[in-house]
Amino acid sequence: MTINQEIKKPVPPFSREEAEQKVRMAEDAWNSRTPEKIALAYTENSRWRNRDEFIEGRQQIVAFLQGKWARELEYRLIKELWSYDGNRIAVRFAYEWHDGDNNWFRSYGNENWQFSAAGLMEFRHASINDLAITEADRLFRWAEGRRPDDHASLSELGL
Repeated sequence: MTINQEIKKPVPPFSREEAEQKVRMAEDAWNSRTPEKIALAYTENSRWRNRDEFIEGRQQIVAFLQGKWARELEYRLIKELWSYDGNRIAVRFAYEWHDGDNNWFRSYGNENWQFSAAGLMEFRHASINDLAITEADRLFRWAEGRRPDDHASLSELGL
């Protein structure tokens, strides 16, 4: 690392506590729905596979997230650590959202992350499936922004 290189603590290799911290930091950032801020957690040339899209670099990340949240309204996300080793973390997640016609969905997925020595995400591979739900079936009902610390986890919700 050079002296001017960005550092996003914690940095690898991750302990369990640090991996859980990275997961929560990512969840909080995505729940902020601020693409420009979120992109700063990734290397400048970060590469993603998100469903059937391939994204490279912060500029494409910002554009992808802007489009995502223009379509996925009232987005609420919960992430949970699945596994970790060295500079890699595996996560499972679920998020709820609705489209412009007020059709609700819960999207389930898994992500594999790889981090640079500076703690920035280099690679993100996401596989996601959508399930149509009714508004009454929603489980993620906190106010916009960060999930409250006392809100149930995916495991506690049986998801």
